[in-house]
Amino acid sequence: MTKIKMCGLRRAEDILYANQILPDFIGYVFAAKSKRRITAEQALKFTESLDSRIIPVGVFVNEPIENIIEIFKSGAIKIAQLHGNENDDHIARLHVENIPVIKAFIVKNKSDVKTAEISPADHILLDAGMGDGKRFNYELLDNFNRPYFLAGGLDTNNIGDAVSLLNPYAVDVSSGIETDGFKDFEKMRKFIEIIRTKG
Repeated sequence: MTKIKMCGLRRAEDILYANQILPDFIGYVFAAKSKRRITAEQALKFTESLDSRIIPVGVFVNEPIENIIEIFKSGAIKIAQLHGNENDDHIARLHVENIPVIKAFIVKNKSDVKTAEISPADHILLDAGMGDGKRFNYELLDNFNRPYFLAGGLDTNNIGDAVSLLNPYAVDVSSGIETDGFKDFEKMRKFIEIIRTKG
Protein backbone atom coordinates (compact mmCIF):
# COMPACT_ATOMS: atom_id res chain seq x y z
CA MET A 1 0.00 0.00 0.00
CA THR A 2 1.18 3.51 -0.80
CA LYS A 3 2.60 5.24 2.26
CA ILE A 4 1.50 8.75 3.25
CA LYS A 5 3.55 11.77 4.29
CA MET A 6 1.79 14.88 5.51
CA CYS A 7 4.12 17.84 5.45
CA GLY A 8 4.22 21.30 6.98
CA LEU A 9 2.79 20.52 10.41
CA ARG A 10 3.37 23.55 12.61
CA ARG A 11 0.77 23.64 15.41
CA ALA A 12 0.06 21.44 18.41
CA GLU A 13 -3.35 20.62 16.92
CA ASP A 14 -1.68 19.41 13.73
CA ILE A 15 0.11 16.77 15.80
CA LEU A 16 -3.19 15.79 17.45
CA TYR A 17 -4.75 15.42 14.00
CA ALA A 18 -1.87 13.21 12.86
CA ASN A 19 -2.11 11.04 15.96
CA GLN A 20 -5.76 10.36 15.17
CA ILE A 21 -5.31 9.33 11.54
CA LEU A 22 -1.73 7.96 11.62
CA PRO A 23 0.02 8.90 8.40
CA ASP A 24 3.28 6.99 7.92
CA PHE A 25 5.37 10.18 7.97
CA ILE A 26 4.91 13.81 8.95
CA GLY A 27 7.16 16.68 7.93
CA TYR A 28 8.51 19.72 9.74
CA VAL A 29 9.72 22.53 7.52
CA PHE A 30 12.94 24.26 8.59
CA ALA A 31 13.43 26.29 5.39
CA ALA A 32 13.85 29.96 6.27
CA LYS A 33 11.56 31.32 3.56
CA SER A 34 8.63 28.99 4.20
CA LYS A 35 5.45 30.18 5.87
CA ARG A 36 5.31 26.75 7.51
CA ARG A 37 8.74 27.04 9.09
CA ILE A 38 9.15 25.95 12.70
CA THR A 39 12.13 25.96 15.04
CA ALA A 40 14.17 22.97 16.16
CA GLU A 41 12.76 23.47 19.65
CA GLN A 42 9.18 23.36 18.40
CA ALA A 43 9.91 20.25 16.36
CA LEU A 44 11.32 18.42 19.36
CA LYS A 45 8.29 19.33 21.44
CA PHE A 46 5.95 18.14 18.68
CA THR A 47 7.81 14.84 18.29
CA GLU A 48 7.56 14.21 22.01
CA SER A 49 3.77 14.33 21.54
CA LEU A 50 3.76 12.37 18.28
CA ASP A 51 2.51 8.78 18.10
CA SER A 52 5.58 6.53 17.89
CA ARG A 53 4.19 4.83 14.80
CA ILE A 54 4.63 8.04 12.79
CA ILE A 55 8.08 8.94 11.44
CA PRO A 56 8.99 12.66 11.75
CA VAL A 57 10.91 14.10 8.78
CA GLY A 58 12.83 17.38 8.72
CA VAL A 59 12.58 19.37 5.47
CA PHE A 60 15.65 21.47 4.68
CA VAL A 61 16.73 23.78 1.84
CA ASN A 62 20.50 24.22 1.57
CA GLU A 63 20.83 23.96 5.34
CA PRO A 64 24.32 23.68 6.88
CA ILE A 65 24.99 20.02 7.57
CA GLU A 66 25.89 20.75 11.19
CA ASN A 67 22.37 22.09 11.81
CA ILE A 68 20.74 19.01 10.30
CA ILE A 69 22.92 16.72 12.41
CA GLU A 70 22.10 18.67 15.57
CA ILE A 71 18.35 18.49 14.96
CA PHE A 72 18.58 14.77 14.15
CA LYS A 73 20.60 14.01 17.27
CA SER A 74 18.11 15.90 19.43
CA GLY A 75 15.50 13.29 18.50
CA ALA A 76 13.21 15.78 16.76
CA ILE A 77 13.47 14.02 13.38
CA LYS A 78 14.35 10.57 12.07
CA ILE A 79 14.88 11.43 8.40
CA ALA A 80 16.31 14.49 6.62
CA GLN A 81 14.54 15.63 3.45
CA LEU A 82 16.69 17.83 1.22
CA HIS A 83 14.94 20.28 -1.12
CA GLY A 84 17.83 22.47 -2.24
CA ASN A 85 20.99 22.12 -4.29
CA GLU A 86 22.51 19.50 -2.02
CA ASN A 87 24.82 17.14 -3.92
CA ASP A 88 25.84 13.51 -3.46
CA ASP A 89 28.66 14.52 -1.11
CA HIS A 90 26.14 16.26 1.14
CA ILE A 91 24.11 13.04 1.29
CA ALA A 92 27.23 10.99 1.99
CA ARG A 93 28.16 13.22 4.92
CA LEU A 94 24.71 12.73 6.44
CA HIS A 95 25.00 8.99 5.91
CA VAL A 96 28.24 9.02 7.94
CA GLU A 97 26.08 10.25 10.84
CA ASN A 98 23.53 7.46 10.14
CA ILE A 99 20.92 9.97 9.00
CA PRO A 100 18.53 8.58 6.37
CA VAL A 101 17.94 10.98 3.49
CA ILE A 102 15.04 11.80 1.19
CA LYS A 103 16.30 13.89 -1.74
CA ALA A 104 13.73 15.96 -3.60
CA PHE A 105 13.99 16.48 -7.35
CA ILE A 106 12.06 18.96 -9.47
CA VAL A 107 10.79 17.04 -12.49
CA LYS A 108 10.49 19.01 -15.72
CA ASN A 109 11.90 16.56 -18.26
CA LYS A 110 13.32 13.06 -18.73
CA SER A 111 16.79 14.23 -17.76
CA ASP A 112 15.52 15.23 -14.32
CA VAL A 113 13.98 11.79 -13.92
CA LYS A 114 17.25 10.06 -14.84
CA THR A 115 19.17 12.19 -12.33
CA ALA A 116 16.73 11.23 -9.59
CA GLU A 117 16.92 7.56 -10.46
CA ILE A 118 20.65 7.30 -9.68
CA SER A 119 20.70 9.41 -6.51
CA PRO A 120 22.50 7.80 -3.53
CA ALA A 121 19.72 9.04 -1.21
CA ASP A 122 17.74 6.43 0.73
CA HIS A 123 14.56 7.74 -0.85
CA ILE A 124 13.78 10.18 -3.63
CA LEU A 125 10.89 12.61 -3.90
CA LEU A 126 9.61 13.78 -7.27
CA ASP A 127 7.97 17.21 -7.34
CA ALA A 128 6.92 19.84 -9.86
CA GLY A 129 8.54 22.70 -7.95
CA MET A 130 9.60 23.97 -4.56
CA GLY A 131 6.47 22.94 -2.75
CA ASP A 132 4.31 25.19 -4.89
CA GLY A 133 1.38 22.78 -5.15
CA LYS A 134 1.73 22.12 -8.89
CA ARG A 135 1.85 18.67 -10.45
CA PHE A 136 4.23 17.49 -13.15
CA ASN A 137 3.62 15.42 -16.28
CA TYR A 138 3.29 11.85 -15.02
CA GLU A 139 4.15 10.48 -18.47
CA LEU A 140 7.76 11.36 -17.66
CA LEU A 141 7.75 8.41 -15.24
CA ASP A 142 7.17 5.78 -17.91
CA ASN A 143 9.69 2.95 -17.31
CA PHE A 144 10.89 4.54 -14.06
CA ASN A 145 12.14 1.66 -11.92
CA ARG A 146 12.91 3.17 -8.52
CA PRO A 147 10.45 3.59 -5.60
CA TYR A 148 9.67 7.26 -4.94
CA PHE A 149 7.65 9.78 -2.99
CA LEU A 150 5.19 11.56 -5.29
CA ALA A 151 4.55 15.25 -4.56
CA GLY A 152 3.08 18.26 -6.30
CA GLY A 153 -0.53 19.38 -6.40
CA LEU A 154 -1.99 16.37 -4.60
CA ASP A 155 -5.34 16.75 -2.84
CA THR A 156 -8.50 14.79 -2.09
CA ASN A 157 -9.77 15.34 -5.64
CA ASN A 158 -6.85 13.75 -7.48
CA ILE A 159 -5.00 11.48 -5.06
CA GLY A 160 -7.09 8.44 -5.90
CA ASP A 161 -6.29 8.67 -9.60
CA ALA A 162 -2.61 9.41 -8.93
CA VAL A 163 -2.20 6.33 -6.74
CA SER A 164 -4.11 4.10 -9.17
CA LEU A 165 -2.07 5.31 -12.13
CA LEU A 166 1.42 5.36 -10.62
CA ASN A 167 1.35 3.19 -7.49
CA PRO A 168 4.13 5.26 -5.86
CA TYR A 169 5.99 4.07 -2.78
CA ALA A 170 4.63 7.12 -0.95
CA VAL A 171 2.81 10.39 -1.52
CA ASP A 172 3.65 13.76 0.05
CA VAL A 173 0.96 16.36 0.64
CA SER A 174 0.90 19.78 2.28
CA SER A 175 -1.27 22.55 0.79
CA GLY A 176 -3.76 19.95 -0.47
CA ILE A 177 -4.85 19.22 3.11
CA GLU A 178 -5.09 22.85 4.21
CA THR A 179 -7.81 25.48 4.45
CA ASP A 180 -6.69 29.12 4.57
CA GLY A 181 -3.08 28.02 4.98
CA PHE A 182 -3.60 25.69 7.95
CA LYS A 183 -4.03 21.95 8.24
CA ASP A 184 -7.67 20.87 7.99
CA PHE A 185 -8.50 17.69 9.90
CA GLU A 186 -11.34 16.66 7.59
CA LYS A 187 -9.16 17.04 4.50
CA MET A 188 -6.37 15.08 6.21
CA ARG A 189 -8.78 12.32 7.19
CA LYS A 190 -10.34 12.10 3.74
CA PHE A 191 -6.93 12.09 2.01
CA ILE A 192 -5.79 9.11 4.04
CA GLU A 193 -9.12 7.34 3.69
CA ILE A 194 -9.02 7.53 -0.12
CA ILE A 195 -5.57 5.92 -0.24
CA ARG A 196 -6.17 3.25 2.34
CA THR A 197 -9.50 2.11 0.93
CA LYS A 198 -7.65 1.39 -2.31
CA GLY A 199 -5.36 -0.88 -0.27
